[in-house]
Amino acid sequence: MAITATLPLNRSYRYGFAMPERFVFAAPRGLNADVVRTISQHKNESEWMAQFRLNALKEFDQKPLPTWGPDLSAIDFQSFRYYLVPAEKQYDSWDEVPAEVKETYERLGIPEAERKFLAGVGGQYDSMAVYHRTRQELEQQGVVFLSMDEGLRQHPEIVRRYFGTIVPPNDNKFAALNSAVWSGGSFVYVPKGVRVEQPLQAYFRINAKSMGQFERTLIVVEEGAYVHYIEGCTASINSKDSLHAAVVEIIVKPGARARYTTLQNWSTNVYNLVTKRARVEQEGTMEWVDFNGGSKITMKFPSVYLVGRKARGDILSVAMAGAGQHQDTGGKVLCLAPETSGTITAKSVAFEGGRTSYRGLVKVAKNAKNAKVHVVCDALLLDQTARNDTYPTMKIDENSAQIGHEATVAKIGDDELFYLRSRGLSEPEARSMIVNGFFEPFTKQLPMEYAVEFNRLVELEMEGSVG
Repeated sequence: MAITATLPLNRSYRYGFAMPERFVFAAPRGLNADVVRTISQHKNESEWMAQFRLNALKEFDQKPLPTWGPDLSAIDFQSFRYYLVPAEKQYDSWDEVPAEVKETYERLGIPEAERKFLAGVGGQYDSMAVYHRTRQELEQQGVVFLSMDEGLRQHPEIVRRYFGTIVPPNDNKFAALNSAVWSGGSFVYVPKGVRVEQPLQAYFRINAKSMGQFERTLIVVEEGAYVHYIEGCTASINSKDSLHAAVVEIIVKPGARARYTTLQNWSTNVYNLVTKRARVEQEGTMEWVDFNGGSKITMKFPSVYLVGRKARGDILSVAMAGAGQHQDTGGKVLCLAPETSGTITAKSVAFEGGRTSYRGLVKVAKNAKNAKVHVVCDALLLDQTARNDTYPTMKIDENSAQIGHEATVAKIGDDELFYLRSRGLSEPEARSMIVNGFFEPFTKQLPMEYAVEFNRLVELEMEGSVG
């Protein structure tokens, strides 16, 4: 089922297989204005989007690489392929999907998951959403769940109203890159008062070598509505690096609630550099539930901008780093209106030389009276070579704010291992059990099927890990 595909970890990365590279269209390798124009022309986009892309490319060219986090100096932007189209069109019938793509997703378990418990599912393969389907009863309620490209074609007025307003192209270098070359992703619109009780899921797969994947997701949840969106990611293992730089924008209207669950587990040749942000209006709620595994380097800090009275934002960020990996993750809560509140809970595990970093921001604006934010950062180091760093930032301009921050770094104790081994567990089994317990706040937020498979895959990752 989808969960097994969504959470492959790298010690036994069962989903690193690569299928033959066959494309119906490919832009030239490298990045310049001609490539950006080629992407827009092939998509037959309107003039405003073409110009949006070209303006974003100028922002990208002008902005330096960030130097405050992991070392990104080895990225060669001219080495990547930015637009590869594997199929003639997007399909809503599984039987029509091209054979190589279908085999990939069958091995990843997507069709089975759709049949079991998903309200809608989309599958992106390199630069294109090749498969997308929504349950009929949701469509009858006015719920829109499309690929971003289809959303732009079918609902241009909504897309143009919100696109690039939460994460503008000049926000950072990778947001600018995504804005210039984006392709695929999801467009979700939930009408006023509608509750989508079952999750919507999108699945992103990088198959080609030296590939750049730049999906763009826009979710609009109208007043009093609710939606849970789950995304999962894997990539083939190649000798060349790949680049993933997504942008997610979420608008939560008054009294609405959105939950966005990410289960990203790229192969270790992927740079994962993502910008995710939500704007929450009066009495709305935004929940980010974020797992980061795999990749060479991840930089991801889901954010909530609380702009309406009594708006709330909760961020649960989980990371796991092994040999050769740096997970630089965390979250941002900005209280910009009175009586807003939020939490950031960060959990990380590092082993075999892996490195995890918590990087977070809490901001309370002047006159955002009685704002409340609490931050908890817990790190678990499994051996002497692992490393964790914590970089919290607090900017508080309102005296009535109530802010809390606590952080711990721990190691697996000999007493814990001795006790579990005395009960008949092997050392790897004992370590896996301890790590699963450490991650419990995360697994409690997952649908049951996801939580069960997550625990199994942590056990798989821990096999052979000796402190």
